[in-house]
Amino acid sequence: MLSKNQIKLIKSLSQKKFRSQHGLFTVEGVKGITEFINSSFQLNHIYTTDAIFNVDDEHFSIISDTDLKKISQLKSPNTALAVFEIPEAKSIDTSQLIVALDDVRDPGNLGTIIRLCDWFGIKDLVCSKATVDSYNSKVVQATMGSLTRVNVSYIDLENFISGFEGDIFGTFMDGENIYSANLPNQGVLIMGNEANGISRAIENLVNKRLAIPRFGTLKATESLNVATATAICLSEFKRKAI
Repeated sequence: MLSKNQIKLIKSLSQKKFRSQHGLFTVEGVKGITEFINSSFQLNHIYTTDAIFNVDDEHFSIISDTDLKKISQLKSPNTALAVFEIPEAKSIDTSQLIVALDDVRDPGNLGTIIRLCDWFGIKDLVCSKATVDSYNSKVVQATMGSLTRVNVSYIDLENFISGFEGDIFGTFMDGENIYSANLPNQGVLIMGNEANGISRAIENLVNKRLAIPRFGTLKATESLNVATATAICLSEFKRKAI
């Protein structure tokens, strides 16, 4: 059985302040846990109802379905929950295309964008400090393991972009049609907040304004979901790089 202290600790990791305090986060489900085990992330402990992981006994506990429900953040817990250590921040490679997020708040959007970065070979995703935490359990679930292959950094975005030597791309309604624009292999692609888009301070630093044209007859839709827009933009950047 899990102790009350173990349950309290694991449940506390649903909150960012406790993740930061303990330097730990949770991953749920066999596939996701396996991805993290096979990566550079350091395993703290696995709690599972079935002995299906090849790890040493020190980092492994068989628990009941009842205990799994107590520590899980899912409505329907999936066999196992693992606790991993949050790694130290890594340096950002500015020689390639970087995706930057300006206050993206929805965990599902961030998780999807991390998967998109993985799919399109983007190594670095830089986020404003107000962007949702990449170790939020909903984000981790949405990445489907891609968090192990994308370097996510939380920085002062305005300072980072101000000091960046290269093209700064942003998506706007009045930008150049992305399908005809010249898109290089290096630069920063900024995606904005779900409700407000790119903030004015960051917009002032953009030197390449891009637009995804609307093709609907009425052209009444105000904007695209930020993850959808990121997918279109990355597809175009990579298509033209081939």
